[in-house]
Amino acid sequence: MEEKKVSAQQYQGNDRLLLGMVMGVITFWLFAQTTLNIAPTMRVDLGIDGNTINIAVSITALFSGIFIVVIGGLGDRFGRVKTTKIGLVLSIIGSLLIALSPQGTAAFLMAGRIVQGLSAACIMPSTLALIKAYYQDAARQRAVSFWSIGSWGGSGFCSLFGGILASTIGWRWIFWISIAVAVFSFFLISGTPESKNPPSDKNKGFDYAGIFTFMTGMVALNIVIGQGARIGWSSPVILGLAALAAVALSVFFRIEKSNENGFIDFDLFSNKTYRGATISNFLLNGAAGTLMVTLTLVQLGAGKTSFQAGLLTLGYLIAILLTIRVGEKLLQKWGARKPMIIGCIITGTGIFMTSLTFVLASQYMVIATVGFTLFGIGLGFYATPSTDAALSTVPAEKAGSASGIYKMASSLGAAFGVAISAAIFTALSNGTAGFLESMFWGRTDNVAIRYAALVALLFNLCMVMVAIISILMTIPAGKQKTK
Repeated sequence: MEEKKVSAQQYQGNDRLLLGMVMGVITFWLFAQTTLNIAPTMRVDLGIDGNTINIAVSITALFSGIFIVVIGGLGDRFGRVKTTKIGLVLSIIGSLLIALSPQGTAAFLMAGRIVQGLSAACIMPSTLALIKAYYQDAARQRAVSFWSIGSWGGSGFCSLFGGILASTIGWRWIFWISIAVAVFSFFLISGTPESKNPPSDKNKGFDYAGIFTFMTGMVALNIVIGQGARIGWSSPVILGLAALAAVALSVFFRIEKSNENGFIDFDLFSNKTYRGATISNFLLNGAAGTLMVTLTLVQLGAGKTSFQAGLLTLGYLIAILLTIRVGEKLLQKWGARKPMIIGCIITGTGIFMTSLTFVLASQYMVIATVGFTLFGIGLGFYATPSTDAALSTVPAEKAGSASGIYKMASSLGAAFGVAISAAIFTALSNGTAGFLESMFWGRTDNVAIRYAALVALLFNLCMVMVAIISILMTIPAGKQKTK
């Protein structure tokens, strides 16, 4: 029997499409993010220096954040299914470059990481916009939950997954498997009717000036944060880059405010609920620095392998997978505000536990495992209510742009959170703990590293506390009407 074609207006999202989108999402959050744990192994195998590998860790999220809004807007205009497929092809190319990286050079690695960032910039906003377009009411909330499992759950599993593969068959296999997942995702999404905004008589140009100034400012700022301690905060290079970042971002803001075709629609931020969800999302993703600092600490300070370090996040993975659907149910019962706040409080408690670096190594492994479990529970409560709050309160014609900005907050939050945490950790790990040295138990040869981790982790806790304040100030209590 001939299959009847279904138009985009008639199409209802199904589990095949949802699985395909989730598979696409985890090409970034599960596979690309494994570098948070396996960076030391990759550095030794490739024979590159620590500063280069630190840049490689954060550069994917940085490029994703820079381009995610632009590509989300293009997906609205030219097709969200098409944009998702382009992202999957880029994921394959990026993973292939990394898997084939030769020893003694970082060129393939850096190129692959940048392409992975562009891939995420295609996949994240387009899949969220497809959920907005093809799933309604409870079905949409369910779809967001599974999408969040791919995103938050992938970020929880990446450290353990990467550690297992790096310690057994080799870290390059992570990226070969990522290629297979991307191909599978492409197959599942194929056949989905195209979704895009209806044609408009309004001629919307491409915001070259805005994109250039935004990219210049973000890259300069990231270099200042990540390399300032190594180069010297008062050096002409860092001061010049800081000035460049300030000027570029100021010019960008002026351009966007006066440009009706700007790639960032600042009018979206007049919606308090959307603003609060996006800001808190930026801050919660910034707490990804907790993973990098803790996993590096136990490898450098306690002599653990990447696999043993990854085991610390097992509770995080299980907790986030079990509680994301709980967050969905709490959203349906209470609205977004209450589960978002509860999630942040639990997350903050988990980060505080990982900051207890003054105890013995054997004790810290137990405490950090419990801390990461709480981290996962908190993010599970927060994820679906936050995403739904951001998407359900914006008009359908702005879904791609709105989801792009929301995911830009995720990517830039992770990029800058990791960069700042790494900068604090690196700057302090070569010094001393000063008068606090006596509070550290056990070995004394690693006190500086433990003290550096303590300060960096408390910085992550501060970001969560600011997130709670932003939610209290912007997210209304109770259930909200969708648009």
